[in-house]
Amino acid sequence: MISDVVDFALRVQRTRSELWHLLATPQWYPRFFRGIGAVTRIVEPGQDSTEAFAAQVGGGPLPVSTLRFRIREYRREAEFAIEGIDSGWFGSVRLTDDPKTGGTRISAAMFRVALAHERLPELDNSAITEWLHAGITRVVEYLDGTPTAVADNTRNLASLQISIVRQVFSSGVVSAFDAMKRPDRGLRQLNSLYRWGFTLAGGYAAATAHSPTDTAIIDDVGAHSFERVHYRSNWIAAGMHNLGIRDGAAIGILARNHAAMVETLAACGKLGVEAVMVNTGLSPRQIEELSHRNNLSAVFLDDEFDELVRELPGRVLRIATRPESVVPNRITLQELVGEDAWSFPRPQRHGRQIVLTSGTSGSPKAAVRPHPRGFGTVAAMLSKLPLQLGERMLIAAPLFHSWGFGLLQIATPVRATVVLQDRFDPEECLAAVSRYRCTSLMVVPIMLQRLLDLPPAVRARYDTSSLRVIASCGSPLPGRLAHEVMDAFGDVLYNFYGSTEVSWATVADPADLRAAPATAGTPPLGTRVAILDPHGAVMPLGAVGRVFVGNDMLFDGYTNADSPAVADGLMDTGDLGYLVGEGRLFLCGRDDEMIISGGENVFPRPVEDALAMLPEIQEVAVIGVPDQEFGQRLAAFVVPHLGATVEVEWLRRYIRDRLNRFSVPRDFTFLDALPRSATGKILKRVLARGDFDFV
Repeated sequence: MISDVVDFALRVQRTRSELWHLLATPQWYPRFFRGIGAVTRIVEPGQDSTEAFAAQVGGGPLPVSTLRFRIREYRREAEFAIEGIDSGWFGSVRLTDDPKTGGTRISAAMFRVALAHERLPELDNSAITEWLHAGITRVVEYLDGTPTAVADNTRNLASLQISIVRQVFSSGVVSAFDAMKRPDRGLRQLNSLYRWGFTLAGGYAAATAHSPTDTAIIDDVGAHSFERVHYRSNWIAAGMHNLGIRDGAAIGILARNHAAMVETLAACGKLGVEAVMVNTGLSPRQIEELSHRNNLSAVFLDDEFDELVRELPGRVLRIATRPESVVPNRITLQELVGEDAWSFPRPQRHGRQIVLTSGTSGSPKAAVRPHPRGFGTVAAMLSKLPLQLGERMLIAAPLFHSWGFGLLQIATPVRATVVLQDRFDPEECLAAVSRYRCTSLMVVPIMLQRLLDLPPAVRARYDTSSLRVIASCGSPLPGRLAHEVMDAFGDVLYNFYGSTEVSWATVADPADLRAAPATAGTPPLGTRVAILDPHGAVMPLGAVGRVFVGNDMLFDGYTNADSPAVADGLMDTGDLGYLVGEGRLFLCGRDDEMIISGGENVFPRPVEDALAMLPEIQEVAVIGVPDQEFGQRLAAFVVPHLGATVEVEWLRRYIRDRLNRFSVPRDFTFLDALPRSATGKILKRVLARGDFDFV
């Protein structure tokens, strides 16, 4: 057990001034000391002379709790104290010059430290001193520039392969029982994968070989079995071939989430045709440019998007996704399907999917998505996302987005029933979860906010107890929103960080989000994340740099732009961030969003996170704008909750107290809504233009 007094001493080769800056500033603690997830400054009435903080502590074997403490400075750069506010623990830290080495001697004494957390009495003194030693070592490594900012979940090759095998068997993707009792079924599955590969087409073919009559998709039309999706995709492929669309051609898909879109995507893979998944938020002019650049032979589209393809040349076929079309003389997908003739030549390579990465203005980048590389890709996802065989998965995220499409790809190995809705409506979403007893819900963050915006009485009408997983991706997830979602639906939230270019990078599970709400999580199986400086060198833990990611699903390049930089098998994400001792990643924003204000590097993301914690604020975006005096300054765009009153000067004081004076936005603009893309991303370029016609 821990004694009433725990002493610690360590000599390091750094100056007192350098160490003081990091050790006497609690906001730095999460970067170096394990188990401290987040530290924020608080205001204690009548205690203006001291700094008070709240820390999320715990994780792993220790439950997460909030620890409140004060910092008292006795002698500048020499001695300070840390004292608990709610219990009687206390700590004293002294920094003294070490004449023998020219460095600094760090001495710490912890009094009644067992009172700081309910589980600490189970530990002993050595656990506390080892924790302090490890944390201070990371501080010194940070100051030394030691290249430690790598989170590696690739292990050695043999260990990685064993982990993959364990994962696919434990999740039920591969069944030992089936292999022994029904070898014919296993052979049919493997034959399907051999013919079509680990593609969407191969997934539905393999699922058909195993469970042909099980439900693959439920959409607004009805239920569709695995064999129906598989055979209809064959017939669509044959129909495209009969129209002259051949191996190597490209078609566009402009549609909502429904089975016809999935069948068309699978058909393109079987025929060797590139499928360009068109963002429904693009303008007619952008779609015309997209068609010209990719030489589209046809566009499969929902009738509601007919106006968006008016500018396409007549040679581009328009094919309606529904059995009937209100557009005169338009061929429909149903007319394309001919069950009596479904043969088509096997392509030299499987058709690829092209996803558009930009928002609704500017020239979209067309990224070529890779096909999954065998069971390793499946195991990587399932190592962080606890999906099970026979999952009932409601994919609310748009399928034309890399997140939605990636979920569709992972659904077939676990033979999930995928529930799709043409449009996202928060109440209809909850109704579908209740009606179909969905076990997982896949969303983008704005959808979570809209679910929580429903009155509690409305949410209570629907039984969502079947949900084991709510997975979010596509844009930053505010920490306050993460906690509110888990408070409402249970600790079932998983936040994915990735991009079209790198697929996945890290995943924050419920334990991560409770301990460190702002974290992007840790890398899944087979993934490596590193923080690099502008010269490509690895930075120390805690240092902000460019986020690079390596896995077996890095994209195959853009069709209309140069690919991001690659270093040692790692691809540049374009984001800035840092890694901490637990291997958790924290993001600071895009590299082009950082501003220099009065000579200080300032990042919008921490300011957004701080403002989003306020109950009066529904959503917020912060950008950099030109400033004659400081070069650049921050501008905040705030959407208050209905009926809330927010004063600008109070917000400025709040940010100054919580972060620092350099992070205080000079400008605050209050809006009814923020501009968003069709996938829910905030369009900061629209805010920078001062174009508020979207409101």
